[in-house]
Amino acid sequence: MSCRIRNRFSILLFFASAGLHAQAQRSYGPDLWWNAGQGGFLPWKEAYENPHGLGGILNQRGSVRTDGHPFFEALGTNGRACVTCHQPSNAMSVSAASLRERWTETEGRDPVFAAVDGSNCPDLPQAAAASHSLLLARGLFRISLPWPPKAADGTAIKPEFRIEVVNDPTGCNTGAVHGIESANPAVSVYRRPRVAGNLDRVIAGPEGTSFMSDAREPSLRTQAVSAVMVHEQAKTPPTPEQLRRIVDFEMQIYVAQSADIRGGLLNEKDGPAALGPENLEAGKAGSLGDDTRTRLSFAVWRKPNADADLGLQREFRASVARGSDVFFTRTFRTRDAVTRTCAACHTAGTTRWMDIGTTNRPAAKESSGLPLFRITCDAAAPPHPLLGRVIYTQDPGRALISGKCADAGAIVLQQLRGLAARAPYFSNGSAGTLREVVDFYDRSFGIGYSERERIDLVNFLSVL
Repeated sequence: MSCRIRNRFSILLFFASAGLHAQAQRSYGPDLWWNAGQGGFLPWKEAYENPHGLGGILNQRGSVRTDGHPFFEALGTNGRACVTCHQPSNAMSVSAASLRERWTETEGRDPVFAAVDGSNCPDLPQAAAASHSLLLARGLFRISLPWPPKAADGTAIKPEFRIEVVNDPTGCNTGAVHGIESANPAVSVYRRPRVAGNLDRVIAGPEGTSFMSDAREPSLRTQAVSAVMVHEQAKTPPTPEQLRRIVDFEMQIYVAQSADIRGGLLNEKDGPAALGPENLEAGKAGSLGDDTRTRLSFAVWRKPNADADLGLQREFRASVARGSDVFFTRTFRTRDAVTRTCAACHTAGTTRWMDIGTTNRPAAKESSGLPLFRITCDAAAPPHPLLGRVIYTQDPGRALISGKCADAGAIVLQQLRGLAARAPYFSNGSAGTLREVVDFYDRSFGIGYSERERIDLVNFLSVL
């Protein structure tokens, strides 16, 4: 019995024991990996297994015919489409586990492993798994950004700092073709793809915010153009009609966890008002329902439930409710000496970039396969608020766009939906599990979570 079938069998056993077998049977998605140009329909509503249960998608305008649809068709030269890196089964992102499975099934020939960014560097031997180690282990794609930075009109921005390569395990940043000293100077960093869903709950409209880990794209339209030209290696930009269809699709698809192995269905009647893709779809523009303005209510899960399966479901749901309290009300001092809660930074619609310590290093330490840079800020420039004028970082983040010393290592926070389907976490994939995420914050900010608080917070994050 294959691992996939065995996992599915275990989940179905759970749903059968909870009296939900028929619903679970109807909800399994047949396409765990969506190929560019495969045709057919993306259903109106679908669910896919993941380590915590089932992750769901919902298309607000009904099922989507993918034949000829620019999100699902290859618009470039390397066989990729938007869906290649934004898989429905991975909450419209992609997981490292799915990528490893894809490597095995296709012997590394899937377009997702294209040399341009699916390998550690395009000039490495592409048939070797070692050349794609960052993608396979952490789900990281190579992002090549011009150095010095360029404004939207293509003019160079004079940076406030000097950047040097301290360690270059991929060879790209010191290479003659792709490096900082090459004929076309660029900095290669490695990042996780962001979720192409819930976007009309994150923003009020397609022009209402900034996109990508470094906020370099001002709209979904410009992001789509860049993705097609760079990641799909197109020779011509997408047409206005293709852009319209891509943006329309991204603005009408919702993703969230829809069932939990221990907690049961998350979108049941009279349940918490913002769990599952159905509740997201019924929400309001500009809010994901996971911030302090529209706080998730778990009052119904705090009450005893005589129908709960042997107390396991009741115990898990009570833990999620307590985790909600930790997320919204447990205060701590952040690195900038401000008292905050988790929810204070993870608010719907935020385009804030900040240094939370995932990419910056206090000294030139080992970087786990990632490049390490030294940033030396100009004497006249405002220094980095936490690290001063000399910063070691695996990814300069927003500083590669703004040229500002104070932005070194700052990354735009991700939305917190569909987490169970798209491990690993953080922009550099440094946390393999949700527990590692919680432990990182507790260690970095000296929060002092108890063991029960850690478990409750993990359970809360796993059902979003």
